[in-house]
Amino acid sequence: MKIKKNDTVLVISGKDKGKTGKVLKAIPSENRVVVEGVNIQTKHQKAKQDIPAQIVKVEGPIDASNVMYYDKKAGKGSRIGYKLENGKKVRVSKASGQVIE
Repeated sequence: MKIKKNDTVLVISGKDKGKTGKVLKAIPSENRVVVEGVNIQTKHQKAKQDIPAQIVKVEGPIDASNVMYYDKKAGKGSRIGYKLENGKKVRVSKASGQVIE
């Protein structure tokens, strides 16, 4: 999976198509990511001793194939490639050619 935590991504399909957000959590074993402000779900939280019952809105996971790395320099979504730099494998944006972190 080429998308990692703290990457900015663009949603390319689904009900939230066109939105951008930061990846809060990456789940490589399931090929899914949780993106800030995308796929909002309603959860009913049970009352605890000091917290009353409430309805909470949380981000749910979406498939990693439905998001694309957002290249700020190019101002659009970009595919990710790999190249060797000083004997180390690094991620590279195909749109701008810049190394990603």
